Amino acid sequence: MKHVLLLPFKDIESLLDYSEVIKVVESAFREKGLGYVQMVPKPYLFFSEYNGDLRIMPAYMTRLAIAGVKIVNVHPDNPERYGLPTVMATIILVDPKTGKPLAVMDGTLITAWRTGAAGAVAAKYLARKDSKIMGIIGAGVQGRMQALFTSKVLNIEKIKVWDIRREKAEAYSKEMSEILRIDVEVAEEPSNAVKDVDVLATCTPSRKPIVKAEWISSGMHINAIGADAPGKEELDPTILKMAKIVIDDWKQSSHSGEINVPLSKGIISKENIYAELGEIVAGKKLGRVNDDEITIFDSTGLAVQDVATANLFYTKALEKNVGLKVELVKM
Repeated sequence: MKHVLLLPFKDIESLLDYSEVIKVVESAFREKGLGYVQMVPKPYLFFSEYNGDLRIMPAYMTRLAIAGVKIVNVHPDNPERYGLPTVMATIILVDPKTGKPLAVMDGTLITAWRTGAAGAVAAKYLARKDSKIMGIIGAGVQGRMQALFTSKVLNIEKIKVWDIRREKAEAYSKEMSEILRIDVEVAEEPSNAVKDVDVLATCTPSRKPIVKAEWISSGMHINAIGADAPGKEELDPTILKMAKIVIDDWKQSSHSGEINVPLSKGIISKENIYAELGEIVAGKKLGRVNDDEITIFDSTGLAVQDVATANLFYTKALEKNVGLKVELVKM
């Protein structure tokens, strides 16, 4: 077939199934943990004058013959200044046998979903099975995704949300309580969204710690989502010293994850890292071993998550005859 499948966001949105996305993201971590992935750390172009950056993320799942690349930006000022999302992305899937482009698709939704799914996979292996209360720091897109996807693997009965802009937290509360049919409480202070929760997701672009060590309780699991570039951090480094730290990829996390600042300051070292999530999913290491330990998943976002999720939607689109077939390149 000489056509390339063009998949705009509306077509992708129509194909969403939360459980399917969690399943393929979990398989992506497993393949990485077993060593069946080619993936380089994402290089950055920094648009300092515009408070933004561009990242290039290629990956190849060798055993499953899935390959592709994502181009993605992060511009925190976009919503207020331009009415645009903070994160926007495009994904190209490629046939590894020939190099032929298979699909060009919106990657903005896929980025949001696969990140939410990664948090769910981490919660499945690292959170207490009886977790019921979830805290959210940052009421943006990813704050929503973490709640939506985590609720598919844990029986979440209540959410406490805090955002630096109270109106965003209030809008979040209204929307998510309607979707999930649970109590979503707006926290007056960050501490109120952290204390006494079972699972915490931090989803901000902060460059200084928001969550303090004295707020953390025994048995808590934390999905540290927001730190995805050098200099970003959301957690008091003392928390890292208290916890079992699980990362998605050493090279990426040490460069731009939650651990990047504490590592650069010598507060922690590589020896403080327990495992990569893929090692746990693959059965090479244990996840949570008791109800008292504090666990942290440092999520930087992996290209293998993107291509695995993109391939899911490409396959579903072909089955359901969704999208536009175009002769994009001369063959």
